[in-house]
Amino acid sequence: MIPGETPGFREQARAWLEEALRGEFAAARGLGGPGREHEGHDLRLAWERHLGAHGWTCLGWPGRYGGRAASLADQMAFHEEYARADAPARVGHIGETLVGPTVLEFGSEEQKERFLPPIRRGEELWCQGYSEPDAGSDLAAVRTSARLEGGEWVVTGQKVWTSLAHVADWCFVLCRTEPGSRRHHGLSYLLVPMRGPGVTVRPITQLTGTSEFNEVFFDGARTAAGNVLGAPGDGWRVAMATLRHERGASTLGQQLGFRRELAAVIETARRTGAADDPVLRDRLVRAWLELEVMRLNALRMLGPDQGPEASIAKLYWSEWHRRLGELAQAVQGKAGLVKAGLVGELNELQRLYLFSRADTIYAGSSEIQRNIIAERTLGLPR
Repeated sequence: MIPGETPGFREQARAWLEEALRGEFAAARGLGGPGREHEGHDLRLAWERHLGAHGWTCLGWPGRYGGRAASLADQMAFHEEYARADAPARVGHIGETLVGPTVLEFGSEEQKERFLPPIRRGEELWCQGYSEPDAGSDLAAVRTSARLEGGEWVVTGQKVWTSLAHVADWCFVLCRTEPGSRRHHGLSYLLVPMRGPGVTVRPITQLTGTSEFNEVFFDGARTAAGNVLGAPGDGWRVAMATLRHERGASTLGQQLGFRRELAAVIETARRTGAADDPVLRDRLVRAWLELEVMRLNALRMLGPDQGPEASIAKLYWSEWHRRLGELAQAVQGKAGLVKAGLVGELNELQRLYLFSRADTIYAGSSEIQRNIIAERTLGLPR
């Protein structure tokens, strides 16, 4: 039980998930996840809407916007039970955990009424327009621009590594709206429809053979003048708030997924004899210990005033997960170098190894994360 958890809440969530993941949604168990976002999209979308209809999305949102005003402890309890039930990977998580909380923090009442209900109901999906080819994780170097014209923002530029853009209805786009501005000045946070003219999405084939990431080209794409979140030119502050929300309550549920992956690696090591190798055995023990540290660090982040532990969270889990992927490949031995079956499918540990190579790049590369920790948390010079 997590400190501060409401008595009975976890049991309620567990019972509902157990009942809901039967019948129509029994086949949804275990679908999706890193390197497998293509699996059962329509079924998972129906599941997203089922969750929303029964009040199990956006738990931390205020009641007036359809949430439960649940505490962080209760949100974490739900995410733990969700992972324990082997429920499918969420298709609406970018809307719920990133742009939704940002709209709550910076949006006008009109924006909240327009954008929050479809996210909560699972009716509109979102993607994140941050990274660019010449900027990467350095958001202050973005070049995508927008200008006001006839009551609309006209957006021109390119974004890259845009997760799930190919199924998204909307994108929150960090772009430059003040010509001649530099670095974090003159940026705005626009909400841009993905289905309109001037938007082209090109999937990027990854090492796993799947295409969760995409290139997105804005060639005169348009969005209403009122679809700027926060004030024009204040996009840097809004974008940083979104990144803050990204390190939210779902991290404990993520760690349950990690725990299952580690268990699979350990079982494979026992089966192949790799567990008898003292070096590999030491790496397995270290992986288990570091996962325990990850959970304890997440529990320290329950309070409203997050300290340096929030800054290191992404760097820590992504580096750990990449090492787990390398360990997953090592315990398979030579068999890990060969695809299984006649159609050359990846097994779960091979997919873990290949996809985890991206963990230290997306959502802020490790190099950028270390700079942020050094300069903003530790106060070191640039």
